[in-house]
Amino acid sequence: MATISDVSRMAGVSKATVSRVINGTGQVKESTRLLVESVMKDLNYKPSSVAQALATKRGNSIGLVLSDFTGSYFGLLLKQASISADKMGKQLLIADGHNQAEYELQAVHSLVEKKCDVVILYSRMLSEEQVIALNQSIDVPLINVGRRLPESAGFSVSFDQQHAVTMAVDHLVDLGHRAITYIGPSPDTPTSLSRLEGYLSAVEKHKIKESHRSHISCSFGFIEGYSVGQQLVTSSSLPNAIVTASDDIAIGCIKAFSEHGISVPKQISIVSIDNDPCSAFVTPSLTTVDLPIRAITERAMDVAQQAIEQQCFPPAEVIQGSLIIRHSTKAL
Repeated sequence: MATISDVSRMAGVSKATVSRVINGTGQVKESTRLLVESVMKDLNYKPSSVAQALATKRGNSIGLVLSDFTGSYFGLLLKQASISADKMGKQLLIADGHNQAEYELQAVHSLVEKKCDVVILYSRMLSEEQVIALNQSIDVPLINVGRRLPESAGFSVSFDQQHAVTMAVDHLVDLGHRAITYIGPSPDTPTSLSRLEGYLSAVEKHKIKESHRSHISCSFGFIEGYSVGQQLVTSSSLPNAIVTASDDIAIGCIKAFSEHGISVPKQISIVSIDNDPCSAFVTPSLTTVDLPIRAITERAMDVAQQAIEQQCFPPAEVIQGSLIIRHSTKAL
């Protein structure tokens, strides 16, 4: 895909001149403008929203919208973003989406109004269509973190949420487990849907019997996991393995099981998702899929700087998680 640098090189003019032609700003000779436009056509170069945004004066700041502020997961993201912003000499402006689509939209527009050069969005609640419409409605570059979206939604750097759960199921099957329950939120957000799809595709791949697979709806959180654990111990039969959508859910389940004398992993193996710092310090320590939040955040901040300085986005990127084997799983 052609960049503004390619146009500049082929036309024999500076990137600043190309930018002025794109944005219709400043003085450019008619012959130069026609030459640049001809090269753009030959290269099939399409000016991005980044170039359009840079035509206006912005502040020396990067906006960051998080769907939620609770939990160490978002704390790690926020800390890494702050470290990167300091290195870049940029101010980091933060807004809370309150886990609601309406507030996530309001947060982005608020940061745009505050003249942020670029906005980084970690959304759990907005649909793909809503993010595309949002990107088209603002005059600064939009960087999406945590989920893969089409180019029309802005740049995206994401986890492979589906593959994370698939890895968890694969590990349990490798240990000989054939009755595997998934505990996680109902699929009413993109992240929750992707994780559930990962579970469903994995149990289908391994030909797990219908009677030995199930999804128990549970919001993220210790209390929610504890409540589901209590329900499971009073049910007619326990699965021999569980995948949870977060470490918090797994820790809640383990507490409920322990109170009823059910041993993890002797009686039930558990694999979770996230690799929260506390997952290594509970008893038993959690086998979990690490979602590299620091790497994702660093990359998003790097792309933010690239968008500001070079007026372009690289292709969308997907970063895979990795399985961390600890003591909450055991072979049958």
